[in-house]
Amino acid sequence: MAKAFEQPIYVTRPLLPDITGVTERMKKVWDSKQLTNFGAQHDELSQHLKEYLETDHISMFSNGTMALLLGLKALKLTGEVITTPFTFPATVQALDWNNLTPVFCDIDPVTFNIDADKIEALITEKTTAILGVHVFGNPCDVEKIQAIADKHGLKVIYDGAHAFGSKINGVPVSSFGDMTMFSFHATKLFNTIEGGALAYSDPELDRQLDLLRNFGIANAEEVVLSGLNAKMNEVQAGVGIEVLKVIGEERRKRHAIKKTYEENLADIDGIRVLTTLEDESSSYQYFVIEINEEEFGQSRDTVHQELQKYNVFARKYFYPLCSDFEWYSELPSAQGENLPHAKQAVQQVLAMPYYGDLPIESVKAICGIIRELHVNQKSLSQL
Repeated sequence: MAKAFEQPIYVTRPLLPDITGVTERMKKVWDSKQLTNFGAQHDELSQHLKEYLETDHISMFSNGTMALLLGLKALKLTGEVITTPFTFPATVQALDWNNLTPVFCDIDPVTFNIDADKIEALITEKTTAILGVHVFGNPCDVEKIQAIADKHGLKVIYDGAHAFGSKINGVPVSSFGDMTMFSFHATKLFNTIEGGALAYSDPELDRQLDLLRNFGIANAEEVVLSGLNAKMNEVQAGVGIEVLKVIGEERRKRHAIKKTYEENLADIDGIRVLTTLEDESSSYQYFVIEINEEEFGQSRDTVHQELQKYNVFARKYFYPLCSDFEWYSELPSAQGENLPHAKQAVQQVLAMPYYGDLPIESVKAICGIIRELHVNQKSLSQL
């Protein structure tokens, strides 16, 4: 009989580097008397990230939402953008703030990414871009999406909030499309407390993004466009430099946790692991399962609630669908009959506790709770 954990186990925990290194770096910030406006820490982290992500051009921001919002602005998009309803609200909110209309495309039932086979039918004369999301770090069908974009003259932007450092067939994820956004929120594998970045290949975007994230200020005497304040500050950047040093060890720990989950859930009917990628192909951001109520015997919501009784706090991620938001509900593309796979996925997905300091024995115990829920339901059905 499973027992409740004494202390809560949450879906994630921020990766924190040794405080000594952070303290030493903060002393440099204090000595410089520069807390923001592209100081030494900002520039150092930018260079490290170019090397880590294998990209020639990167622009850092105060958070991932601002990065995506201003990235879309820099591309001068208008009209409609085809995207997925199965994503974090910020993805489509960035479209809102650019006066762009989302056109929701259903998802692939295996990867839960935007279904590339359904994109072309949604293109109209108003379409200017495709905004894909590498859901849970699983890559979109980048080749097919790019072929569609090239055929119709569209831009391609990827929300890579879950895909930091991962590769697609050995190629860095940031190499695809016109632009990829990364989130450095505290919940992400790599974090700067809050923060984000854009990776892109067009050098002409450097100047545009520099202006957009700094009020449109060109120099001490000129403001040349309407921008925002979206700069990453020195404290964020300094923490990020130290976090980047421990990413390798964290990935190794998460790999072991992932294997433990997989081994202990493998023979449970109705459980499918969505995050199966490993090594350089994986971001090790989340460990996510899909619960088939008919096969497992209980719904995802029931499992979610029961785990809480044991002090385990998994997450219904993503929930609710963006297409269900009130301000989108009247859009033709948001109607349920157009999004059957997304409607199903949002009722079945559960992100499990997943972070490097999570003890292996705790992982086994969590799997044991899920096994008991399945066995108990199965036993009841046989009475």
